[in-house]
Amino acid sequence: MAKVIVFLLCLAPVGYLAWGLVYGELGANPIEYITRDTGDWTMRFLLLSLLVTPARRLLGKPGLIRYRRMLGLFGFFCAVLHFVTYIWLDRFFDIPDTMKDIAKRPFILVGFLSFLLLIPLAVTSTAGWIRRLGGKRWAILHRAVYLSVILGVVHYWWLVKSDIRMPLLYAVLAALLLGYRVVTRFWPASPSNR
Repeated sequence: MAKVIVFLLCLAPVGYLAWGLVYGELGANPIEYITRDTGDWTMRFLLLSLLVTPARRLLGKPGLIRYRRMLGLFGFFCAVLHFVTYIWLDRFFDIPDTMKDIAKRPFILVGFLSFLLLIPLAVTSTAGWIRRLGGKRWAILHRAVYLSVILGVVHYWWLVKSDIRMPLLYAVLAALLLGYRVVTRFWPASPSNR
C-alpha cells in the first residue's frame, strides 16, 4: 500500500501540469513553464533516488531501498518530458535549427548529455537486466546517475541568468549525497555504496 501511495505522489507533479495545461493555468508562456517544471522535477526525483541509500542506512530503514528504482524512473520520465518539450514544442523537430541552438547555448548540450546517460539506466532498471548484467556490472553502470546529476546541475546553473538559488540548492544537495558515498566508500568499516 505504501508503494502505491508513493507512486501516486510521484504522479502528482505531472497531473498538476496536465491540469494547468487543460485549464490554461500555466502562465503567459506555457512551454517555458513546462520546460522549467519538468527539469526541476527531474532533478528532484534523481536527488530523492540518491537520498534513499543514506536515508535507509542512517535511519536504520533498509526497506526504503524499494523506492529507489521508482524515484529514479520518475526522474527519467520527467527528463523525457523535459526533452520532448524542448525538441517538439520549442524546436518543432527542426534538427538543423536545434543544432545551431546547441552551438549557441552550450547548457543545452550539457543537459542533453545528462539525459543520454539516464537512458541505459532506465532500460536496465528491471530485475531481468540485473541478472543479465550481474549485480556488480549493473551497479557500476548505474553509477552513471552521479555524472547525470552533476551535468543536470551544470545545465541548470548555466541556464539561469541571475537567480541561482535553485541550481545552488541542487548543487549543495548533490554534493552532500555524492560526498556521503565518497566518505562511506573509503571508510574502512563501511561497504561500498551506490
